[in-house]
Order: sequence, then C-alpha cells, then structure tokens
Amino acid sequence: MKRIASALAGFGLVWGLAPAVGAQPRDRSELPERYTWRLEDIYPSDEAWVKAKDAVAAQFDRITEFRGTLAQSPARLLACLELDSRIDKELSRLYAYAHMRSDVDTREPEYQGMKQQLQQLVTQYQSKASFIAPEIAAMDRATIDSFLEREPGLKIYRMALDDIQRTKAHRLSPPEEQILAQAGLLAAAPVTIYSIFSNAELPFPEITLSDGTQVRLNQAGYSKYRAAPLRSDREAVFQAFWSTFDKFQLTFGSQLAAQVNRDMFYARVRKYESALHSALDRDNIPVDVYHTLIRKVNENLDSFHRYLALKQRMLGVDQLKYSDVYAPVVEKVKLEYPYDKATELVLDALRPLGSEYLRTVRRAFNERWIDVYPTPGKRAGAYCNGSCYDVHPYILLNYNGQYDDVSTLAHEMGHAMHSYYSNKNQPYPTADYATFVAEVASTLNEALLIHKMLSTIEDDNVKLSLLMNYLDGIKGTVFRQTQFAEFELAIHQRAEQGEPLTGDVLTEIYGGILKRYYGHDKGVCQIDDLYCVEWAFVPHFYYNFYVYQYATSFTASTALAEKILAGQPGAVDRTIEFLSAGGSDYPVAILRKAGVDMLTSEPFDRTMEAMNRVMDQIEAILDKQGR
Repeated sequence: MKRIASALAGFGLVWGLAPAVGAQPRDRSELPERYTWRLEDIYPSDEAWVKAKDAVAAQFDRITEFRGTLAQSPARLLACLELDSRIDKELSRLYAYAHMRSDVDTREPEYQGMKQQLQQLVTQYQSKASFIAPEIAAMDRATIDSFLEREPGLKIYRMALDDIQRTKAHRLSPPEEQILAQAGLLAAAPVTIYSIFSNAELPFPEITLSDGTQVRLNQAGYSKYRAAPLRSDREAVFQAFWSTFDKFQLTFGSQLAAQVNRDMFYARVRKYESALHSALDRDNIPVDVYHTLIRKVNENLDSFHRYLALKQRMLGVDQLKYSDVYAPVVEKVKLEYPYDKATELVLDALRPLGSEYLRTVRRAFNERWIDVYPTPGKRAGAYCNGSCYDVHPYILLNYNGQYDDVSTLAHEMGHAMHSYYSNKNQPYPTADYATFVAEVASTLNEALLIHKMLSTIEDDNVKLSLLMNYLDGIKGTVFRQTQFAEFELAIHQRAEQGEPLTGDVLTEIYGGILKRYYGHDKGVCQIDDLYCVEWAFVPHFYYNFYVYQYATSFTASTALAEKILAGQPGAVDRTIEFLSAGGSDYPVAILRKAGVDMLTSEPFDRTMEAMNRVMDQIEAILDKQGR
C-alpha cells in the first residue's frame, strides 16, 4: 500500500508548487473545454466511481485469507501480493478522481465527502493487510531467494521483498504494527493543529501601505506584499507579520515540539539510531547525504553572500536588510505570455530531450491532461498527479500569463513525464518513485527552459530578470531549504539529548542559523531579531526531514542539465532511463545510473559553478549599464 498510503500523507500522489497570488478567476463555465482536464479518462461519471469503490471494498476481506500463510509457498505469497497490488492500484485511482474533482471547486461538499470515504476505506484496508510486511520480515533471506527462483511471477515484487528484508530489524510483530497503525490518528495531531491555527484562526494583521491601500497580511498577503517596490512598505509588512507570529511563539513552539516528539517516538520504537536515520531509511538514503549537503552549503556561503551583494547593488541600498530579499530588482520588465505561447516555449525548450519526449508533451497539451486557468473555488498553486497508473498524469495550474507561470508549466510537465515514463515502463509495484528523485525531472525542465529563453533574448533588462529568477531559485531551493534542513536536524538532536524545545529555544536556534546563512555578523544582510521567529511560519518542519530533498534534487537536475546541454554522449538516453526507472531501485542507485552520483560532491559543485557563471553574466550587464 505504499502509493495510496503516501498519497493520503500528502506525498507520492501529488508533486507541486506552493499557492501563489493570482489574477481574478473567471467562471469555469466560460472556459473552452480544451483548457480543462478530462477526468472522464479515469471514470466516465461519478456513478462509475461509486461502483468501482464498492467493488474494491468488497475485496478487502479476501486479503485476510492469506494471514499466517505467506511462508507456505511461492504461489501463496504471489497470490497475496497480486491481490494487494490490485487493491492498492484501484484505491489510488479512486482517490485521484475524488481529489481532483474536489480541487477544481473546493466549495463543493460532495467531492469532499468522496475524499473522506476513500480515507476511511484506506484505513480499513491497511488494518486488514497489516500482517503482510511482518510475515515477510519473519521469513529468512534464503527462503525469499528460493521463492523468487521458483516463482517467476514474484520477480516484479523483488524490490519490495528486498526492502522488507533490509529493514526487518526495524519492523515489529503484527500486533505491535497494528498498534502503531492506529497511533497514526494521534500522530497527525501536531500538523493538523498547526494547519488549522496558522491558516484559519491566527489573527493576521492589517496595515496601510504608503499609497493608502489597506492590506491584510495573511499568508498570501505576506507572500505578495513582502515584494512591495517601496522599502518602507516592505519593512512595515515584515514588522507586522512577524510580530503576529511572535505573539504566539509559545503555542507554535509547543506544536513543533510535539512533532519532534512524534518523530522520536517512531524512531525509538523501530530501534533507529535517531529520527534522521529513521526518516532517511525509508528510501535507503545514507545519512551522509544529509550531512554532506549541510557541510557543502556552509562551505559555499560566500557564493550566497555574493548573490545577496548583487541584490544590494541592484536595489541601490547601503545596507541590505532581510526585508529586501524578496524585493524586485529589475524595474519595468513585464514578461507576459498567453498560455498557447507558453506551450510553444516549453516544447521548444524541451527539444534536447528527444522526439518521443516531445510527442508525449504534445499529447498532454492536446488531450486535456491539464487544467489551466484559475476559477472560483479552485485550489491554488500547481501540482502534477501521476497516480492513475492505467490512464495518464494530470496537471493542475492557475495560469496567469507571467514568466513564472511558464516556468511552472515546464516544472509540472517534468513531473508528468516522470510519472508517464515510469508508469509506461514499470509494472505497478515498481512504478512509484521516491520523493528523493521527484523534483529532479521538474527542475531539469526549468533549467532547460531558462537556457532556451536566455539564448533568444537580446534585451539586457529582460536577461537580468531571467538571470535573477534563476538565482532566486537557487536561493530558495538550495540555500533556504538547506538552512531549513540544518534547523530541523538541530532541533531533533536537541530533543534527543533530552533538552527542551520551547518557543524561545526554537527562535534562538533558528536565529543563529539564519544570521549565519545571511552573513549578518559580516554585514552582508541585516537580520532583525524579530524575524528569527520565522520557523513558526514554515509548514515543512512537520514533514519529518523532507525539505533537504528539494536541495538535493536541484543539484542533481543541474548536473543532468549541464551534461545534456553540453551534448555529452548518452546523457539524454540516461535521463530517459532515469525517468523510466520508477522505484525499481533505490533513488541513489537510480541517479547513479543516470550519471549523477549523490554520494559525491559533483552535483553540488556543478550547481555552484552554474550559479557563479550566472552572477558573472549579471555583473557584466550591470557594469555595461553603469550600475
């Protein structure tokens, strides 16, 4: 049940981007059909969905017939795994349909109800099937090898069987596993409370901008107005927004401490050395990958400080402040593209990936895999849903015609192509790929897009805008996410040593890391003490060592892009093989086959080289303009 379980946890089913502030949405009925996705490819109607749901639920009790018998014969084990796989595939498809129906109009209670029905069904099935992994773990390696040799049908389950054997030291007895599964209802409390409080009940402030406009600084408002052109407005936004979080520092601290305690509980119950070891072992990622990322980023903070110095130079300020980091640095540059033009740009940019890749991208554009425009009630942001194994991936956008929207289209198309190739080339049990590699294909597409754009644009200001957009991506994905990862590691280590995690302590830890990254003591960027409560704003700290994978994926995709654009023999073929691998091997091994070794510093070093080349280009343009 790996795919549907991860889907309901928020990962695996959907790969996407955070919500963004968009234009005024039009009514959905006004949209031409070709700009909406065709969910009838999954089920022809809601009635067909209900019939499929009832049919799969009727099979649940069949799985219990295998309890206590998996070691009897290869045929018995195969029959159980095949049934489990069929049920998992249908539950994933059912959930995807309800999920996407709900997302096009979140105001519609019927589809919310359908999602809840699926969540209940999944819980029921997981309880009935909870014996499978413990029984396989109880078998010895020789028996598993013998079964694989005697029964060819088990071949597609080798990865799952090997993984259970690999982690058998951390698995419990069936009754204990069932207790842990039930504890999941309690374990979700910290993130649930955080989400409700921070999104629905936190009393966000209102301020008046210098032009007299009154704005409410909820999360969307902060994301928009922190980039206000006037520095006085930005400072007012930061002061009001972070003062609100500071008032509830004790509450946020208790919530995050509860999450850390949850992570420690699961790690200790399963006999892991630490919460970090437990989290990374899911995908067999060596903890050295995590520690090396933090070390390499800290060794390259000079490059980050060079980026911040460019911000200061382009803003024309004597001292860069934290409230300046999101400020626009290129004035009067409008990069606007109608959606149909965006599809042309994306196709043109992705030509290096080959004709088959492009044919499939055209299918996505022409066969209604994409829901394009914002409409009333539609979920914000963007994502790709690749969980309908027998159908095709789907993409949700809220397209508003800016360059960022074009980049988002390329990004989500990368996810879609990853799912498409994996589903096409892998049997269902090995089609689902790990989070560790999920952002590689998407950020690779972004890199190819900006390379193509820069090769065709002559205007220096437009080039500056695109180059800074690229640097902002490195700032947000490599440096900021690693900063988050270092904080997450620090607070878990503090708790594992028996030390308290109060709001004040969390602010002190986060503030020290934040100021080091931004060169506060070196005069690079001034950090107000108030802003050190920023940890309370970041939902990813409730995802159990998730954020580091944004940075590792970005460095991996940079290494791939460099090889492809340099015309390195075999680079494109290896990339397509990577996209087609799904979960047929562990993610580090899959990337190594693609020519990217995440156990070395090469991917990170290539990223820093690319970053500094871009800064060279920006400085040359600024020198030319006399700025």
